Amino acid sequence: MKVGFIGSGNMGGAMMRGIIASGKCTEDEIMASDIMAGTLTNMEKDLGILTSMDNKIVTSFADIVFLAVKPQFYQEVIEEIRDLITWNKIIVAITPGKTLAWLGEMFEKPVKIIRVMPNTPAMVREGMMGMCPNEHVSKEDIALVRDICSGFGSTEIVEENLMEVVTAVSGSSPAYVFLFIEAMADAAVAEGMPRVQAYKFASQAVLGSAKMVLDTGMHPGELKDMVCSPGGTTIEAVRVLEEKGLRSAVFEAVKACAEKARKL
Repeated sequence: MKVGFIGSGNMGGAMMRGIIASGKCTEDEIMASDIMAGTLTNMEKDLGILTSMDNKIVTSFADIVFLAVKPQFYQEVIEEIRDLITWNKIIVAITPGKTLAWLGEMFEKPVKIIRVMPNTPAMVREGMMGMCPNEHVSKEDIALVRDICSGFGSTEIVEENLMEVVTAVSGSSPAYVFLFIEAMADAAVAEGMPRVQAYKFASQAVLGSAKMVLDTGMHPGELKDMVCSPGGTTIEAVRVLEEKGLRSAVFEAVKACAEKARKL
C-alpha cells in the first residue's frame, strides 16, 4: 500500500514518523511533497522517504493521499491534482472547516474522501484522530485507513457535525496541555526545583493521570476526589484553581477553538 502526503509540516511529519516507526509502511511506500525544499530534504534525511516538489507526482504514486496543507490552500491543491484522482484512490483530508460536501464539489466527481483531525502526539505514537467518511468510502476502505493510522495512535469514527469539536478537544488540545505542564514546572522552579526535574515531574504526572482515566474507566471527578484528602494539601490547591477559573477558562478555550474551526 503506497501512501502520499501533500504537505509535510508538523502534523504530516508526525503522522509519517508514526507510520514508519510502527511498520505500517516502509520508507519506500511513502512519498511526500511540500512547498519548502528544505523541509523535503530534512524528511529524506530523517525518515528515508521518497519526496517530490510536485503534488501530481505524489498523487500518481499513492493509493491513499493525505492532504496535510493549511485550509486556505485546499482549493488550489485539489484543482491541481483532481484529474489524477481515480476511483480506487482514497483522499484523507486533514483540515478543519472544510466539509465533505465542499471537498466533493472541489473534486467535481465522485471521490472517496475521509475527513480526519489528528494531533501532534502522533509523533510519539500516542495520537488521537477523529474520522468522518463520505458515502463513497466502503467499510474496507475505512478499515484500511484506520489500520495505517493506528501506527501513530487511536482513531474514532465521528459524525461530521462533531469534527470541529474533535479539533478543539483533541487536535488543538496538546497546546493547552503543554501550557499546563509549563505552568506547573515554572511554579516548581519558583519553589526551588531544578527546571529539568520540574518538567519531568509535571509531565509524568499528566501522563500518568491521563492513563488512569483511560485504563480505569472511572470518572475524572471520582479520580480527583481520591487525591483530595479532607483538609489536605490537594483540596487546597483545587480550591485555588476553582477560584482562579481554571475549569471555566478551559471550557471557553475549547468553545472558541471549535468556533474558529467552523469559520476556516
